[in-house]
Amino acid sequence: MIILKNKVTDVQLGTLSDDELAFLTEALEAESSTDQDYYINHATISMLETDGAPAELLAMLNRALGEHDGIDIIWSRE
Repeated sequence: MIILKNKVTDVQLGTLSDDELAFLTEALEAESSTDQDYYINHATISMLETDGAPAELLAMLNRALGEHDGIDIIWSRE
């Protein structure tokens, strides 16, 4: 299972399928080959939507972002 969390609060945001994780990691810039955290904001979510992100992934990210300008997310396999 792939868990997505808010990196700062450690609150679980939801679970990702392998396809959703692959989409996310291919679409977002990684600082290294082992990078598992990303900064997202409204522009990031719009870009993902334009690129054809799965609806469930977009909904999860929108819920996580809420009224914040941006947040750091992190994924892990459990």
